[in-house]
Amino acid sequence: MSNPQKNTGSKPKKAKADTSAQKSPEQKPPEQKPAKQKPPKQKPPKTWSTPVKGEPKISVPCAICGGELFAPHFKNNGSNPLFAPDSGPDMELVFFAYVHCVRCGLVQINPQPDSEAVAFRYNKNHGDDYLKYELANEKVFLRLQELALKDAGFYLLEQKLLPPNVRAGLAGAGEAPRVLDIGCATGALLASLQNSGWNARGVEISGPQAAYCRKQGLDVSALPLEENHFPDSTFDVVLASHVIEHLNSPFGFALEVKRVLKPGGHFFVTTPNISGFQAQHFGSAWRSAIFDHLYLFSQKTLRMLLEKAGFGIERVKTWGGLAEGSAPPLRKKIMDRLAKPFAFGDVMIVRAIAK
Repeated sequence: MSNPQKNTGSKPKKAKADTSAQKSPEQKPPEQKPAKQKPPKQKPPKTWSTPVKGEPKISVPCAICGGELFAPHFKNNGSNPLFAPDSGPDMELVFFAYVHCVRCGLVQINPQPDSEAVAFRYNKNHGDDYLKYELANEKVFLRLQELALKDAGFYLLEQKLLPPNVRAGLAGAGEAPRVLDIGCATGALLASLQNSGWNARGVEISGPQAAYCRKQGLDVSALPLEENHFPDSTFDVVLASHVIEHLNSPFGFALEVKRVLKPGGHFFVTTPNISGFQAQHFGSAWRSAIFDHLYLFSQKTLRMLLEKAGFGIERVKTWGGLAEGSAPPLRKKIMDRLAKPFAFGDVMIVRAIAK
C-alpha cells in the first residue's frame, strides 16, 4: 500500500504565520468619510389660511366669460395646510381643487363654498384669529401696501387730489377727496390716508377687525361692499388689497366698485399673480394656492375682468421673486430684484380708471 504522505526523512518546515489579518496595536482603521447628504429641499411657506372644516360647495361658471368647461390646473390638489390627520377627532383635512376655464384661462376653485360660508370664515368662525394675524403683521403689511401704491402711482395722484391747503386742513380749502379701502383689516393704511387729508372710509367684513378699526376712530363698516348701498359716484379712489381673490363673485365686485367711483376715479387692486415665477415653479405648493383664495388671477385674466366691468387699465406692477424661506438668501435677493423690471413677481397691483 502506498502512503500518500511520503516520509522524506527531513524535518517538517514550520508554517509561516498569516499576518495579513492581524493589526498591530498602533494601526488605526482607515477613517471613512461620511457620505455627503443633500440639504433638505426647501418648501415655500404658505399664506395663512382659515382652519375650516368641510363646507357645502356649489359648482359655478367662469367668473369672466361664463364658461362651464374646466380642466385641472395643478398636477396635485391642495389641502388645508393647518390640518393634519392627527389633529383630533373634530378635525379633518379639507381638500380643494383648482381648475382653469378652457375658454379664457381664469383659475378658480370649483366647486367652491357659497357666500354665506365664506363670510362665516372671516367673521364668527375665525374673525378673532384674523385680527391677531393682522395685528402681528400690521407694520410689515402697511409697508408693503405703501410700496405697492407707490409703484402704481398712487402718491402722484394724491398730490393732484390733495393740494397743500387741503392737506393742511385750512379753512375754505374745499372738500377733501374721498377714498374707500375695502378689506381694510386693522385700519393702518386707512388711518394714514385720513391723517394725510383724505375723507377715508373702510369696509371690513371681519367683525372683530371692523370693531377694532372703529375703536381707533375710523369710519369702517362690517358689511360686504354691495350691502353698504353707497350712492353712485361717491369716491375718487377705491383700494382693495388682497381681497378680490377671496370673493365668490369678483366680477360683481368690480361692477360695484365701478358704480361707486366717480367717472375718471381710480381703482387700485392688489392680488397674487398666478403668472409669476413662484406660481409656475411651485405649482400646487405655491404659497397663495390656499383654499381661502377662490380665484387666482394672472395679469391677463385680471385685465380681462376689469375691462369687462368698464375699467381702463393704466398700470400693472409686480414684485416678489421668491418667498422668505423658500430659497437661500442670496438667490432670493437676486430674484426679488429682477421681479419688478421683468414683471414675474409673486404679487401684482393694477391701477384702473373708471370710464
